[in-house]
This record gives sequence, structure tokens and C-alpha cells, in this order.
Amino acid sequence: MTIRLWSPAFEQGGQIPRRHTCDGEDLSPPLRWEGVPEGAASLALVVDDPDAPRGTWVHWVLYDLEPTLDGLAEGVPGDEVLPGGARQGRNDFRRVGYGGPCPPPDGAHRYVFTLHALARRLGLAAGATKGALLAAMEGGVLGSGRLIGTYRRR
Repeated sequence: MTIRLWSPAFEQGGQIPRRHTCDGEDLSPPLRWEGVPEGAASLALVVDDPDAPRGTWVHWVLYDLEPTLDGLAEGVPGDEVLPGGARQGRNDFRRVGYGGPCPPPDGAHRYVFTLHALARRLGLAAGATKGALLAAMEGGVLGSGRLIGTYRRR
């Protein structure tokens, strides 16, 4: 099943605004979604850059979100545990929470936001890596949605 995922800040395939990058305020963009499958017990979000020079770079790992949520406000704080019990993992900047686009000045990079609806709450400790999240999700994904934005440093 496909979840529709979008942002009021940029269109599918469009430029991510500077305020959501390391060149701006580095705030997470607002996100909205619909079509979470019935029976979902939690949601998980991963944001990464598959165009990074040394392989995919992880920008955000967020899990155990309530399945009744229909989005996230701009500027999710970098706390390990958020109100409602959601947990944030460690990104490749070696910190917990969102780390915005910060590509080298070699061209535009794609930033892939992937939201998963899961059959269970994962119960991972805060600070988990993307790898640990993907392993915990295995066999329990009910549906997913994807949003891709781009960013180029000038």
C-alpha cells in the first residue's frame, strides 16, 4: 500500500528551501501524509542522500511515531524522545535528529524522505542507526510513501 507523502515547503522533485539546509536554519521541513494503512501500530521516517560522494548519507531517522499523526510541523526539535513517545536516531552527522542537506558544491543532490507504516511499535532505544531501524522493521512494513527533494549549494 502506498502512503501519499508531501511537504508544504517544496514539491515532489523540487528544490528544498535554504531554511531547511545547513546553509540556512537547518530546520526539518513540514511534512504531511495520508493513506496510512489500517492496523498500523507506528510510523518510521528516514531521510537520506543517495548522491553523497561516499555512498548514501543519512540525514534523519525517526521512529515509533503514532500512526494517527498526519504530519510533522517544521522544526522538529533534536530531542532523543519527542512528545508522544517517538524516538529519533543518530544521523551520519553523528547527532540525533534532523540534519539538513549540506552537499559539496559539485551539483544538485537528491534527498529521499521515506515514511513507513509498521505493524508494530519497534521499541528501539533512542539514537538507533538507520541500519538498526531497517533490521527492526523487517517483515513488518504495511505501506510506504516517498518524497524526493533536491538541493544544490551556490
